[in-house]
Amino acid sequence: MDKDSIQNLSNRITEYTDAREWEQFHTPKNLMMAINGEAGKLASLMQWENNSKLFRDIDLKSKVETKMADILIYLSRLSDVMEIDLIEAGNCRINTIDKRYPVDKCKGRSDRSEVYRCNKTKDMF
Repeated sequence: MDKDSIQNLSNRITEYTDAREWEQFHTPKNLMMAINGEAGKLASLMQWENNSKLFRDIDLKSKVETKMADILIYLSRLSDVMEIDLIEAGNCRINTIDKRYPVDKCKGRSDRSEVYRCNKTKDMF
């Protein structure tokens, strides 16, 4: 198995969790709250920084990397607990938003999808 695969990371996280008997604490609600907490920490690191500092300040970049890794770990665990294939879900989502944001209409623009369509559908979000 590819050492850098999502599945390999997921397996490592599961082994780590199982060895500590933490699965009892890893409810979807708790994991989502952990993701939110880590996302808040990530946001606070970047809140008042300009883009160039985020790329040149090695200490800040390292802290950002750590928070991103924490979010990835919790998200991976949540997907396992809820039996959701993240790769499949991600590909499905890209297919959906690809239709909502046609290249010929939105290239270089950041408008919401409603601007590009006349008919709103239930699949907007």
